[in-house]
Amino acid sequence: MDVMEKQALKENRLHGSHQFPLAAYMMGPIGPGAPVLDCHWHSEAELFYVTEGGVLMQIGGEYFPLRAGEAVFIDGGEIHAGYALEDLSCSYCAVVFDLDFLSSASFDAVQEKYISPLQERSRTLPRPITRDQAWGRSLLALIEWFMEVCCGEKPGYEIAAKGLLYLMLHDLTATDQLCNRSEREETSQMQFKLDRLKSVIGHMQLNYQRPIRISELAEQIPMSEGQFCRFFKAMTRQTPIEYLNAYRIRKAAELLEKPHAKIANVAMDVGFDHISYFVKVFRARMQCTPSEYRKRVQAGE
Repeated sequence: MDVMEKQALKENRLHGSHQFPLAAYMMGPIGPGAPVLDCHWHSEAELFYVTEGGVLMQIGGEYFPLRAGEAVFIDGGEIHAGYALEDLSCSYCAVVFDLDFLSSASFDAVQEKYISPLQERSRTLPRPITRDQAWGRSLLALIEWFMEVCCGEKPGYEIAAKGLLYLMLHDLTATDQLCNRSEREETSQMQFKLDRLKSVIGHMQLNYQRPIRISELAEQIPMSEGQFCRFFKAMTRQTPIEYLNAYRIRKAAELLEKPHAKIANVAMDVGFDHISYFVKVFRARMQCTPSEYRKRVQAGE
């Protein structure tokens, strides 16, 4: 896969700050059947916790059904997405953080025994995290506390957030639940599929501002148009057009935060030829019109 394509698929945002590289995101409620989380990856780790309803999480080639009160850990660099589970609406909290901020100032016992192996994925968090066993219930209690602390951002929350991550590592070490994903690789066939998926999504994200035909996307793999559409739907649970439009709407939402950007211009800038179709797709994705979205942003909602 071309380096530029891979970078296009990579999420391009700073989570937190350089001094404290951690950010929490509360999302929902998301209605039944609505897209939950577009396919993407980032170099930071992520704890994803369902607060309401259900989400089917895809990480690489694996799927994990999660219901309210359950979580999953995503190692940095893993491609992942979320889909509606059954006909449930859902809400979730995701905390994205750079593992380097857990590092010790010197190479002490904590760094050697726990943080370096975590960074190398030789002793990393299990997934999924459910209430089926005692260790899972204990870990989820810490995750709930962690989410509350990170989302609340009360004075001193940085100390609590870091401390809770250390407590999670302690509990998992004590119960021998840390797992080794450093040597685990996808099967060659699945890795081949994931590389193809990254390639075509990267092409979409590099060229979303202009018209893109299915034939052009199919050529990136290459496949026939029919084969490509079946492959893309099987890998992402979205059609290529659904994914492309979702990405365009995400970019449009960013542009709409600028108070003087005209809605018609925003539609053209993200690849929509007709404003009526843009408004229709935007409403379906965001549950409001572009003008309503702008008003919400300006009102600080």
